Amino acid sequence: MTDMLSPQELEARLQAIGEERYHIRHPFHRLLHGGKLTKAQVQAWALNRYYYQASIPKKDATVLARLPTPELRREWRRRLVDHDGDGVTPGGVERWLALTDGLGLDRDYVVSLEGLLPGTRFAVDAYVAFVRDRSVLEAVASSLTEMFSPNIISQRVSGMLKNYDFVSETTLAYFTPRLTQAPVDVAFALDYVKRVPRTRAEQDQVLGALRFKCDLLWAQLDALHFAYVEPGLPPPGAFRP
Repeated sequence: MTDMLSPQELEARLQAIGEERYHIRHPFHRLLHGGKLTKAQVQAWALNRYYYQASIPKKDATVLARLPTPELRREWRRRLVDHDGDGVTPGGVERWLALTDGLGLDRDYVVSLEGLLPGTRFAVDAYVAFVRDRSVLEAVASSLTEMFSPNIISQRVSGMLKNYDFVSETTLAYFTPRLTQAPVDVAFALDYVKRVPRTRAEQDQVLGALRFKCDLLWAQLDALHFAYVEPGLPPPGAFRP
């Protein structure tokens, strides 16, 4: 196909990718939200997810350095503050550490990354490399999984509060700001990927970037499920409850 998609058609195809591939559909997340995991399994999820959260500012700094205009850089810079904080208000990375603290994990151990699954490390590193090595258009498009995040956040918070007596609203404080931050980020990125492409090939790159991002999120949960649910075989060096 060589005909350009209309902006509306492109957005519809992005939405369809999320419907098919977003990790809200992964069996591990269904277990997590449904209260079917042990505390140790939830700890394993939070510990591994920390590496993804801590790498988002690195990813965003890489994109920021590649954006060609002050206007675009000013827009993207907000993401760094959201995740790194401003020195007064904690950012997302610090709030995630509050989650691992609340689950009883030693903070020094979490930050050391010693207990990471190899699958987690490979997937997250691939994301940082993707935004460094691919086009700016693809780098921006890869952030569009945030189109679907409010739904998963709502399910996660309500399900975990309902089903686990070892979590609280304070423990899950990471998620509340994302309900307002993510839509702002999406509005910019979605406008960018609908406005910038000049060929159908570039539009296909946008779609491919979102598929890639969905795949790496799914791969992280595959690794968790294999190591801590079924068959339950954490590799050497990984976190062992």
